[in-house]
Amino acid sequence: MSRPARPLAGVGWMLVTGVLFVCVTASVKHLGDRVPAAEAAFLRYFLGLVFLIPLARPVLAAFGDRRRVRLFALRGAFHGIGVILWFFAMTQIPIAEVTALNYLSPVYVSLGAALVLGERISWPRITAICAALLGVLIILRPGFREVSPGHLAMMGTAILFAASYLIAKVMSDEVAPSVVVAMLSIWVTLALAPFAAAVWVWPSRDEVAWLFLVATLATTGHFTMTLAFKCAPITVTQPVTFLQLVWATLLGWVLFGEGVDAFVLTGGAIIIGAVVIISIREARQAARTPPVAP
Repeated sequence: MSRPARPLAGVGWMLVTGVLFVCVTASVKHLGDRVPAAEAAFLRYFLGLVFLIPLARPVLAAFGDRRRVRLFALRGAFHGIGVILWFFAMTQIPIAEVTALNYLSPVYVSLGAALVLGERISWPRITAICAALLGVLIILRPGFREVSPGHLAMMGTAILFAASYLIAKVMSDEVAPSVVVAMLSIWVTLALAPFAAAVWVWPSRDEVAWLFLVATLATTGHFTMTLAFKCAPITVTQPVTFLQLVWATLLGWVLFGEGVDAFVLTGGAIIIGAVVIISIREARQAARTPPVAP
């Protein structure tokens, strides 16, 4: 028996999720660039391993399947490099631009699902993808301003995160979601370790505290996002993520003196609109798909 939908609760949990993820971004921004991006990313995931202790038994069981281990390791490599680029971008460009460009990941997931997983790609989905790319051009405005390394890093982050999410989509059909999340943390930590060692700078106690805060906020954000998805369909919760761009813009303006860029807000709104269209169509298709007999 399926649980009744609770849209208000779903929206509420997604609002909390948005605040938590924007706080993650602001915390990394506050941390600055004294600790190299690769090391900061490693410490964020290494410190977050403490939250996996209750999952020790199912995680150890997951290591018994070689194919799954290889896929989890590949996902960790994709996600780990993406996290390094994300940490680097945070030191180079405003929070609002990082947030807006990060919305590209679901668009790339949709495109990758068609190219890699063989899913059917419809004209509405193609139109939404083209609209999202138009949003990117509005944000970057190539030819009218310099496209910085931070912008390129975020473009790479979105692609690598999309590859990570595609593997997660495959693995979520085979193991529990908690194991998928736990294995990501483990393999990202392992993937980041050599990069961190190559540029290691001993962090201060304050820097370690900030990175542990980042790990705590991110872990809590993933948990509240799961609660949102349990309470309401994605067609209800997905549009709420737009507020992350608004909050990121306000935080950048109030805490870091970053200007409010109308082009970033406009481009971000177009990208989010494309993500909402894709999410709604996928949710409708899933609802039309007959259940598989056990």
